[in-house]
Amino acid sequence: MADTVAESVPAPAVLRHAEEVMGTVFSFDVRGGEPEAVRTALEQAIASLHRVNEVFSTYREDSQVSRLVRGELTVEECDPEVAEVLELGAEAERVSDGWFSMRYQGRLDPTGIVKGWAAERAARLVAAAGVSGVSVNGGGDVQLLGVPGPERPWRVGVSDPLRPGGLAAVVSAAGADELAVATSGTAERGAHIVDPRTGRSAVTDLVAVTVVTPQLTWADCWATAAFAMGSREALGWLESLPDVEALLITAADEGRCTGGLAGRLG
Repeated sequence: MADTVAESVPAPAVLRHAEEVMGTVFSFDVRGGEPEAVRTALEQAIASLHRVNEVFSTYREDSQVSRLVRGELTVEECDPEVAEVLELGAEAERVSDGWFSMRYQGRLDPTGIVKGWAAERAARLVAAAGVSGVSVNGGGDVQLLGVPGPERPWRVGVSDPLRPGGLAAVVSAAGADELAVATSGTAERGAHIVDPRTGRSAVTDLVAVTVVTPQLTWADCWATAAFAMGSREALGWLESLPDVEALLITAADEGRCTGGLAGRLG
């Protein structure tokens, strides 16, 4: 009997793009799909990021959020996305018992949820064009959809905050149609996370929290909230959330992780 010879499966076409917007860089890695449709979807996704910046930036006096804060607009008069983001932020505040907040110095500031939400939305816009896989990295937080190639999962390296240039872990999306990885910590931007209960920089034993869950909107929120909590409270809280795994690294160079994280490493 003749041996069966497996036919080689060609790798899908690759389209990559980096876009500076919202004070950071959004990197797209798109695999497969009809080229013209993919390019059109990518252009729409990029336009959506710039529109998000126009609507939500707290640094632009003419943004809808800035005008909302000043009382010049109501939520109903803003784009529908404003109400959507505010509802998501309110849900994040509820689930985190207030450790995630959309207020800064007493004023509305949805910055903590907007970037992850925008990156996730951009990834889904591109995926709708019929691609085999898409990765959108917004300033180090990543939304993964589909696969990069036959029998190949997306993989994301998690930077080691105490060893510049090193990796603390590698997350694999094997077996998942969608996966997001978000990190909050002091390595890139210093002590920028505020304790919503004091209004001052969070005093915590952590230097980084990486959250792995299907949607980047929530991964970003949960990483921020967990960092503000500190390792002891955060680990138990993260364990209680469905479909969430996490790696916490303390200033003493101790790594703590949720029970199912090992199944996501590789």
